[in-house]
Amino acid sequence: MKLARTDTSVMNFIEGARNVTQSELQANSITRYLVTKFYREHISRGSYYTQLENIIEPSLKEFESPGNLDTSGEHDNTIMPGLQHKYAQTGLLLVTDRCASYCRYCFRKRIVGKDSDEITADLAHISRYISNHPEMTNVLLSGGDPFVLSTAKLNKILDHLLPIPHLDSIRFGTKAVAYEPKRFEDPALPALFQRIHETGKTSVIVIHFDHIGEISVDAERNIRSLRAQGVQFLNQSVLLAKINDDPEILAATFAKCHQMGVRPYYLFQARPVKGASHFQVPLRRGLEIVHGINQRLSGIQKTFKYIMSHYTGKIEILDLGTDGRVYMRYHQNKNPEKIGKVFSRPHLEGACWLDELPRE
Repeated sequence: MKLARTDTSVMNFIEGARNVTQSELQANSITRYLVTKFYREHISRGSYYTQLENIIEPSLKEFESPGNLDTSGEHDNTIMPGLQHKYAQTGLLLVTDRCASYCRYCFRKRIVGKDSDEITADLAHISRYISNHPEMTNVLLSGGDPFVLSTAKLNKILDHLLPIPHLDSIRFGTKAVAYEPKRFEDPALPALFQRIHETGKTSVIVIHFDHIGEISVDAERNIRSLRAQGVQFLNQSVLLAKINDDPEILAATFAKCHQMGVRPYYLFQARPVKGASHFQVPLRRGLEIVHGINQRLSGIQKTFKYIMSHYTGKIEILDLGTDGRVYMRYHQNKNPEKIGKVFSRPHLEGACWLDELPRE
């Protein structure tokens, strides 16, 4: 629905219709509503609609969810518009501010669905920076969702990246496999991935299935087709209250990914994002869910890490000890000496994020 900038309009929320103004939505960081016809019809036909509608349908809880819009310090790690360099080996390119559908829990709602000045503006400048940083072995194209861009546009981005010899892999972060799987039937895509392979680099698509109910027949068919062409697939999910905070649901999701040849990669702790922090699950419950997932999976299916993508780095959440402390380990950190280091904080009941745990 289009909302006038000053006039009050009616907006449909899960809880019911409400009169809102554009300024009220902006003040509360309420992302506009957008969902593909495919996804809406797919979840409507399934048996998980009451869970999955929370991913794409606005909720009045968004007006009451505190937090901030940059939970991982992206501004502080931005080298130039559209390029972040937080971890030595990885460059993050924000190539678009649009997605096929808008997730209500998005941690980049400061960018997505808006005309953002954080998007890549000068690819030549970006490629020079990467060329001058041989420690950077991979880049992740993100946003927004890179697959809302045309294949021709993606090829133009690759024009700047493929000549860089020390890049080993090109990653694409996307939820379009769930939202619009037909995008991956584009006959021009195989040639794009072939270009990557011919330069000796690996193509990796990091897909985003949060729930077994999102994995359509169309998505599976297109994943298998691209895997046959040499594309590697990883899956990342976010632990979300009232959506997938159930070990059976997530175990089924990861088992299905494994069956399709997609490696379960990360289970993210939801972030304290303004307008989306109501999706957070307390750390105690998160660890119970992770233990329950692992009890239901075979050894070769247990490839995911339970991760908090914090300002200081990617933190693997390990366990809640009998001593009442939450044990964690840095999976990634700007300081290489901290990577792999185990540390702990006293547990506080209801805490969902590192900053809510007492230092001692």
